[in-house]
Amino acid sequence: MPTPHNSVPPATSRSASNNTGVQSVSPTAGWRSARPDPSARSALEALAVKGRAPKTGFSRRQFGAAWTDANQAHWGENSLSTREDILSRDLVDVLCKYRVTKASPHCVVQSGQLHDPYTGMSIGFVRGSETSTLVPVDHVVSLGDAWQKGAQQLSTIERTNFANDPLNLITTTRVANLAKRDSDAATWLVPNRHFRCSYVARQIAVKTRYRLWVTDAEKQAMSRVLSRCPNESATTDVQATSRTTWS
Repeated sequence: MPTPHNSVPPATSRSASNNTGVQSVSPTAGWRSARPDPSARSALEALAVKGRAPKTGFSRRQFGAAWTDANQAHWGENSLSTREDILSRDLVDVLCKYRVTKASPHCVVQSGQLHDPYTGMSIGFVRGSETSTLVPVDHVVSLGDAWQKGAQQLSTIERTNFANDPLNLITTTRVANLAKRDSDAATWLVPNRHFRCSYVARQIAVKTRYRLWVTDAEKQAMSRVLSRCPNESATTDVQATSRTTWS
């Protein structure tokens, strides 16, 4: 069962061997402290405000094959699926079966610990047909929401990049993932209030990058969250490729 978690321990050594030949790997370091412009609030003001388009024609296939190795611009073409890259980024105390290179922090994760920023809980990950799905990788801006707010006009390549962009991916628990589904900020926010500013800022950054819009209700909900953190910056690629933490 998940347990409450109030702080995220720093990453320890990059790798250590054990007698089984499985490698213990710590993911990349946490968030950088710098807060570059633009602010999340100014980025939100720049987004178009429109109504939600019909969901006609939506399917997962519109966003390419699931979990391709389509994030070369961020980590290089490393023969790992996007899901493996994100698990390697977000989990701690990771045990690996396979790594791309000896120095790489990314691998095929066999087990690890998730400090879930969505819920503030901690849960163990164990690879298996019945256990892997307990720790899903969530699209911060869901595919369904994106489809109804501009993604229909994107090319297939752009939609595939959207679905595999580290900026738009966070590892969480199945309960949170199922509760969110295709909701936007107007209808669902992460239960962990300490992460709401970062969550909304990340949605704004994703929608800015892929030229998506927000509804009026969504913009108002985002504005209410950001009113409690007026200095929150728009999320950057440096942050997106580092372990997702909260405090």
